[in-house]
Amino acid sequence: MTLTQQRKQEIISQYQVHETDTGSSDVQVAMLTERINRLSQHLQVNKKDHSSRRGLLKLIGQRKRLLSYIQKENRERYQGLIGRLGIRG
Repeated sequence: MTLTQQRKQEIISQYQVHETDTGSSDVQVAMLTERINRLSQHLQVNKKDHSSRRGLLKLIGQRKRLLSYIQKENRERYQGLIGRLGIRG
């Protein structure tokens, strides 16, 4: 369920805002989305794993807060990010 270092580097390179960016809001949202997707797949198989379900809900809340921050700062960047990630359909 954890992300490998190689996968993290791929996500960072796709969503970084500038050359040395490793922790901008865009990158954080992309990382959280990847973790949320993996946890969702895990929970479809393991329906009674309530502790992982709680962790999933915490991740979703954190991503929601970051997305609202991005939306307040720059509406176009927000629209582009959710379009690239395929969320908030």
